[in-house]
Amino acid sequence: QVHFVESGGGLVQPGGSLRLSCAASSTILVGGWWRQGPGKQREAVARIQYSGTPIYESSVKGRATISMDDTKTTIFLDMNSLRPEDTAVYVCNIDGKWGQGIQVTVSS
Repeated sequence: QVHFVESGGGLVQPGGSLRLSCAASSTILVGGWWRQGPGKQREAVARIQYSGTPIYESSVKGRATISMDDTKTTIFLDMNSLRPEDTAVYVCNIDGKWGQGIQVTVSS
């Protein structure tokens, strides 16, 4: 069973950037980040497969980059031009298993 650790996030000013990391205990086949904002349903942000093919949701396209390290055990989500509406709990999913989530707050 895969185990992983999420890191990054915190308080970011509008227009700023952040990096979220999700480090797994084994090779990642499919990984990604979802988020759930206040009063909203959970939505996908970006996903990446072992082959490296990324998929982005329209709300972050052009502002987000998902990548995987060479060992295929860690995925990164880099986001820029952050907006207050990006405020959410960001949750990593590795091969169908959910993490606990990280709070990202975009506010001045």
